[in-house]
Amino acid sequence: MRAVTLSSILPVSTLLSLSLAGAAHAQPPDATAAAADPNAAAATTLDRLRVHGQRPATVATPAQARERLAQRAGATAWIDGESYRDGRVSTLTDALGYAPGVFVQPRFGAEEARLSIRGSGLQRTFHGRGIELLQDGSPLNLADGGFDFQAVEPLSARYIEVYRGANALEYGAATLGGAIDFVSPTGLDAAPLRVRAETGAFGYRRGQIAAAGASGAADGYASLSGLRQDGFRDHAEQENYRLFANAGYRFDDTLDGRVYLTHVDTRSALPGNLTLAESRRDPRLAAPGNLAQNQRRDYRLDRIAGRLAWSPSAAGTLTLSAYYADKSLDHPIFQVLRQDSRDYGLDLRWRGDYQGLGLRHTLIAGAAFAQGDIDDRRWFNVGGRAGAPSNRFDQRARNAKLYIENQSWLTPQWAVSIGAQALRSQRRSRDLLITQGRDESFDKDYSGLSPKLGLRYIAGDGLQFYANLSRSLEPPSFGELSGGPGVTPVDKQRADSGEIGLRLERGGLSLDFAAYRARIRGELLALNDGNGNPLGTVNAGRTLHQGIELGLGWTFARDWTVSASYLYNDFRFDGDRVYGDNDLAGAPPQQLRAKLRWSPDARFYLEPNIEWTPQGYYIDHANSFKAPGYTVAGLRAGGRIGAQWSWFADARNLADRKWIASTNTIADARGLDGRNFLPGDGRGVYVGLEWSAR
Repeated sequence: MRAVTLSSILPVSTLLSLSLAGAAHAQPPDATAAAADPNAAAATTLDRLRVHGQRPATVATPAQARERLAQRAGATAWIDGESYRDGRVSTLTDALGYAPGVFVQPRFGAEEARLSIRGSGLQRTFHGRGIELLQDGSPLNLADGGFDFQAVEPLSARYIEVYRGANALEYGAATLGGAIDFVSPTGLDAAPLRVRAETGAFGYRRGQIAAAGASGAADGYASLSGLRQDGFRDHAEQENYRLFANAGYRFDDTLDGRVYLTHVDTRSALPGNLTLAESRRDPRLAAPGNLAQNQRRDYRLDRIAGRLAWSPSAAGTLTLSAYYADKSLDHPIFQVLRQDSRDYGLDLRWRGDYQGLGLRHTLIAGAAFAQGDIDDRRWFNVGGRAGAPSNRFDQRARNAKLYIENQSWLTPQWAVSIGAQALRSQRRSRDLLITQGRDESFDKDYSGLSPKLGLRYIAGDGLQFYANLSRSLEPPSFGELSGGPGVTPVDKQRADSGEIGLRLERGGLSLDFAAYRARIRGELLALNDGNGNPLGTVNAGRTLHQGIELGLGWTFARDWTVSASYLYNDFRFDGDRVYGDNDLAGAPPQQLRAKLRWSPDARFYLEPNIEWTPQGYYIDHANSFKAPGYTVAGLRAGGRIGAQWSWFADARNLADRKWIASTNTIADARGLDGRNFLPGDGRGVYVGLEWSAR
């Protein structure tokens, strides 16, 4: 009797469509194991070719993204956008809190945060730097390197890629921290309609509606979300609205394109910093100066980006990316700042496989250019209103990058990566309102070469080891050059780094371990006074950043899973003439986030969780005053109702602890308790409901 197969009763085109649908919804395969064997890698290439006629090359599937990350000779992480939707999604901590190696802590339950990888941009608790923040492979950073947290909507990400340190050379990045890429759903892999509502403590309300679809060679996705909250603290109201949309078209089997549209409108009151004594007595307070000056950060962003991918053969893809962003910032702080900026950039990138000298290779090569123009106007703050003009700058930032990386398989188990980035940057500012006879104009150029050498060993059975040596370069942003009361013409920051680590994907166990050491020359340290007002930036002499990054996921019984992210941070001066070997301010020596989930089936889960910082850490480089450690516990429950509905209840800070979420970093507190502390949120319960069409 002849066996009946699926191919015998369905046409090939239908089989391809079914294969694509399965790839969009199935769990990704063990990418580490696939990369271990050249024959398996070849099979993966054939799979990609088979689906290539349906799936656009402009966007990688989750399985393809995980495979690409696992092929890096260094530390990476992949975050499923579905993994954090089972709780409140309000800040980047909700999305990135369990990503290995990522330190993220909101300022006051807000979207602005201290976001750092390996101590990058550690001095910033707002308007970050030191990391390339990407949306679908194109920079969200302004051309000068700074980025806005409000530009990101975690609910509209299909997955998030994290490249720590020099491993971000995949996208031409060579900063100390690396890169984080938020990759959007498309009309090919998103639900046709999705509606979500969240509500809870401190006047918190958040909603999202997303729609997707495909017709022939075209597809599209759009997400509209909004948030409103009073905030735990006084003068901490927030309101924001975000539209993220993309549309793609496949011209033929070798060429496809995609256009991305973004609109962000956010308004945030700033409660400011308290003393430690005030934080312990009443953490809901706002700083008196912030109230008197009605300090806020109101921000609008319109952005359009496009990608065109040409795959002339199965061997590789040439991608052209372009973007244009128009941003308007109204920011009453110690002065009233109003900035209008326009940024645009291009990136041409090749990624492909080839054979040479009897070896298999993967080559990444690209060129990128970015320019940003800023009209920076400033007034004296008179009760939250603009008083007399205090300054005005016409600023321009330019960056030009060439990058290349080649990975060669020496044997089926050993692969070596060699790469480099060449960078040339310009920071130009024209003083249009000269006061006190001082012309604060400047024109600074920065350039350099960042090489990288990496080695990877595939041990088999889902286990691989890696090691690398690299150099990073980071030119200052305008925040470092003119962010204080005067101009500080600082030099670039340079670091030489080494890293070893392992990745393990075996059965129900996932383990990510990395140890690194970076020697930094000219670290950009932005100093504030005791009230949080910027004093400008200096280049430190020699500093040392070293630590351990650990991520764990383990299903140790049928219904039980434990997840954890642990950081050990040792950031310090290295024989500085003023600070000796003191700790750098701003980062706790240790941090642990962990959760234990019990889920007998899809209809219910119960998940206690904890955030633990066992030791205090210094708020000043003189090491005279510390922020205390803390332990904050939470409990989450939820599940599915039928095929389309899901719900959650998310209780945070169950013991209603008074704790410090973040701090200023200042030069010398002189052992005194100044207004340098940002209290974390008190106890709160949040509930959510989501409906998704199938």
